Amino acid sequence: MRAIFGHGKFGAKGAHKRMLEKNPMTPPSDESSLTGNLLLAVPSMQDPNFKRTVIFLAAHSHKEGAFGYVLNRPLDQRVADLLPDQELGALGDVPVYIGGPVATDKLAFASLHWNRKQSTLRCQTHLSVADAILELNLGHEVRGFVGYTGWSEGQVEGEIKRKSWIITPTKKIILSVEKPSSMWRAVLEEMGPLYQLMAHTPDRVDLN
Repeated sequence: MRAIFGHGKFGAKGAHKRMLEKNPMTPPSDESSLTGNLLLAVPSMQDPNFKRTVIFLAAHSHKEGAFGYVLNRPLDQRVADLLPDQELGALGDVPVYIGGPVATDKLAFASLHWNRKQSTLRCQTHLSVADAILELNLGHEVRGFVGYTGWSEGQVEGEIKRKSWIITPTKKIILSVEKPSSMWRAVLEEMGPLYQLMAHTPDRVDLN
């Protein structure tokens, strides 16, 4: 398992909050960026890579595409299981998630910190081992991700237009939900009556 490092800081964009809450399935305009928002798979999505997933969009632009991590697919392993030969300290106990189907031979670290005043999520991606340990010492949540989710230019916009995804500003509950498997439902239930109904849609809607 290779660990990949670098630096990046992305936060949920409050400027888009009003537009996104108005219609979470409306595709973005040419000027808007989805960086910092969540994508939730629609109940009818059956792709095993993305069924009932919650994805944090760490970066998005109309010219370069989009990049993010699936937040609710735990690998049931710790960082120490994947990097047994490194001195990790508390980082060794950090859980690892399946971030997506791209580059699944690589391990990356991201820190997540909720800004109470702005009600936004601060996310730093591609942290080194030393940076990840520092983030832990600062009291921030750190997660390991094997793989990531990526879209080429215009791809995510097309999928949103085809109603494959629901867009919503990042919710604090993604950091506090007890079981990752319940995150998709928990986020939808915070979005209002229509989405509460979606949250309780049977797994195989085509059989009903």
